[in-house]
Amino acid sequence: MSDNENLSEIQIKDQKIITNTELNLLEALIPVVALMSMLAYNIFFVESQELLGAYTNQFILLIAAGIAVVVGLLNKVTIQVMSNETLENLKKVLTPIIILTLVGALSGTWLFSGIIPAMVYYGLQILSPEIFLPASVLISIVISLATGSSWTTTATVGIALIGIGTALGIPTGMVAGAVISGAYFGDKMSPLSDTTNLAPAMAGTDLFTHIRYMTFTTVPTIVIMSLNLETTGQADIGYLLVGIDEVFNITPLLFIVPAVVVGLIVLKTNPIIALLAGVLLAAVFAFIFQSDLLATLGESNFSTISAAIFTETAIKTDLDLLNELFTANGMMGMLWTILLIIAAMIFGGIMDGIGALAKITCTLLKMAKSIFGLFSSTVLSCMGLNIIASDQYLAIVIPGKMYEKAFADRDLAPENLSRTLEDSGTVTSVLVPWNTCGAYQSTTLGVGVGDYFAYAIFNWLSPIMTLIIAGFNIKIKQLVKK
Repeated sequence: MSDNENLSEIQIKDQKIITNTELNLLEALIPVVALMSMLAYNIFFVESQELLGAYTNQFILLIAAGIAVVVGLLNKVTIQVMSNETLENLKKVLTPIIILTLVGALSGTWLFSGIIPAMVYYGLQILSPEIFLPASVLISIVISLATGSSWTTTATVGIALIGIGTALGIPTGMVAGAVISGAYFGDKMSPLSDTTNLAPAMAGTDLFTHIRYMTFTTVPTIVIMSLNLETTGQADIGYLLVGIDEVFNITPLLFIVPAVVVGLIVLKTNPIIALLAGVLLAAVFAFIFQSDLLATLGESNFSTISAAIFTETAIKTDLDLLNELFTANGMMGMLWTILLIIAAMIFGGIMDGIGALAKITCTLLKMAKSIFGLFSSTVLSCMGLNIIASDQYLAIVIPGKMYEKAFADRDLAPENLSRTLEDSGTVTSVLVPWNTCGAYQSTTLGVGVGDYFAYAIFNWLSPIMTLIIAGFNIKIKQLVKK
């Protein structure tokens, strides 16, 4: 039990769900309404979208967190309880923050070592505009299936595909949408994925039953998306190839570095170690293959490498398009995103600590009067927690435990719940700008969530497909009566 007699805790591995008998639904929604109102005002009525400066979204999340603290105090929740939950939330994002900083370092070192330019150079010759988007989806699926990580996929081939697409004249939002859709399809279907293991654990089924059952919604969704991918036109790439060749020493040997990183992830190496290896190997390859370029970038090779890792790398060419592609901001470029994640975790931690997350989820559960209503409530809970708690793991864990008994009471097999958790919790996280996944992907790919939202068809279509399947009672598996 917690320090407060009105609170109860259900321990779920590393995650606690706190309920508060003092809190009613309207009070639980006050911080949410405040957050949504401030964000909407900033988006629609502030021209620069910087109401409170460059870190407006971070400040808005902290203001909403402050409102949640007041609501908690008025409902007999102690500061210590709220602080403890916030601290637990911040502990969970320590590894993602380290990964983010390494991705920043990776983008800088992979640029001056010639790895990203080589990907763009060869990609321009292989991928024509007509097949580029379907190919981007397929490449992302393969890498994500192999690694079990959408984050690794976008940090490696995703960055390269954005560069190739830009050079081909394809809008970056379309490219990012294709990459993210493929990456999350692979992430969902890979037995190496953490969320793919977490969802069946929460629902009470096994991993491979869960994966097989997901095919009924996941495969039709990706097929429908593929039918809507079409780009046309011709791109004059000759001058771009010449421009890249004049600056970099391009060789297929540069692909050894990304192959090593992907290989380490497939072998279940800690992603921090895998990405760090990618940074260090890229620095070594820069000395081997780009010695002439390094001599022009700084006073010493060490200062050039340090700048690429920590601050900024900008390689100048005679072509504006290549100048835009060949710029990276290193670890410092991730600061905005890291602060956004921290602010979101503070808000989510306090909302969890005062019992607001459980109150909102329980209310949705009580509204489920039919089987379709039960699926709808689960979808809304997962998507709502992605918005409120800013964390896809909370969007799986809390509804998973809250709804497990309800599905069993309706004689529904647990894989119905585990599939719904993934279809609405895992994949929609990337569509929320302040969610850890949305913040990471938009920063890594250099494309705002608003720019790729419409094109990430797989991600927003998945929860719709789940509801269609439930509404028509297609492949809704019942519990086997013993």
